[in-house]
Amino acid sequence: MPYVNIQVTREGVTAEQKRQLIEGATALLEQVLNKPPATTFVVIEEVSTDNWGVGGETVTALRARQQSGSG
Repeated sequence: MPYVNIQVTREGVTAEQKRQLIEGATALLEQVLNKPPATTFVVIEEVSTDNWGVGGETVTALRARQQSGSG
């Protein structure tokens, strides 16, 4: 019973994109590990950019810096 957890920043991921991620992850586990889709769980978590850090700063700060042209 595979469990896949996909975490993305909360920046406008559409329902269709989520559907594709769920479908794709399920298909990959079926193809590679022969896991039945009926028992494959995929969870997508959207994380606020204030709660996601990279390079010592939040993604919120990084995006703001990039938009101001100093990144």
